[in-house]
Amino acid sequence: PGREPASHGLSDDFDFQESLTNVQALLHHHPTSGRGLLTTVDHLKRLCIDHYFQDEIDTIMDSCADLIHGDDLLDATLSLRLMREAGYSVSADDVLRKFAHDNGDFNLGLSKDIRGLLSLQDMSHLNMGESSLYKANEFSSRHLRFAIKYLEPNLARYVRQSLDHPYHVSLMQYKARHHLSYMQNLPTRNMAIENLARAEFRIKKLQHQREMQEVKRWWMDLGLAQDVPAARDQVLKWYMWPMTVLEGFSFSRYRIEITKIISIVYIVDDIFDLVATQEELSLFNEAIKMWDLEAADSLPNYMISCYKALYTTTNDIAYMVRKEHGANPINHLKKA
Repeated sequence: PGREPASHGLSDDFDFQESLTNVQALLHHHPTSGRGLLTTVDHLKRLCIDHYFQDEIDTIMDSCADLIHGDDLLDATLSLRLMREAGYSVSADDVLRKFAHDNGDFNLGLSKDIRGLLSLQDMSHLNMGESSLYKANEFSSRHLRFAIKYLEPNLARYVRQSLDHPYHVSLMQYKARHHLSYMQNLPTRNMAIENLARAEFRIKKLQHQREMQEVKRWWMDLGLAQDVPAARDQVLKWYMWPMTVLEGFSFSRYRIEITKIISIVYIVDDIFDLVATQEELSLFNEAIKMWDLEAADSLPNYMISCYKALYTTTNDIAYMVRKEHGANPINHLKKA
């Protein structure tokens, strides 16, 4: 899923398939060390284009697993983080023990390894309750903030971004553009990856614009903004959550349908909080339990539109699930 984008909107002289092939060749015939391969994998993940190369990445992760036992902070923490992201069960306490004193404090000599500290900082945000990662976060944050004023501008910007908006607790699509800007200012650039990332940005932008247009058409046809004037009319805001949580071209339909659910949740919430009387809310609750369009006849006019929208949208989603997966979730959706 997600391997086949609609590459409309790209310049005529750009060959998307050729760009994919160039990056695949880089992964198959990378001239540098295991660290170089893992760094390339990290770039692909941070640019949100790793989904095209999952088979190659799995192979690289298996072949570079030994780096986790090395004495280099960057090698150990980068491989630890990528392995944890890939679902490997690896103890951070075991891996980081060699870099710390008996009391758990990290060796002060590591404070000058800026790239190692950055990697340690990233790793600390994948903490599953490990004491070493609490200390890793404090140690790396303190020394990176101190070092910023001594770093060259591109690296200083990247460090500040990493501290203010950590990779694992930020919007990946937002971070991807910052990461591309950082890569473009490195001494050695990888144009195959950069070109693919730029193409991916453009394709995703077009995809999201099309999805937004479809949701807006649905919302306008529904007429709830007119029928319930006190209710919120914030389609773009409602779309932001599915856009962020469901990555990939194959999830386009799901992003649209979840936006519909979110919009109706907001409208029902506004009806309860701002519009309806207690008696009207009791009628609305009973109509929901009956789950029948005829039940809407007992409701005031503004509620009828909302009830029909809720009923129709929910049944449409149940039909889509039954068609795609062979199971009908309507009872679960009604209860929800």
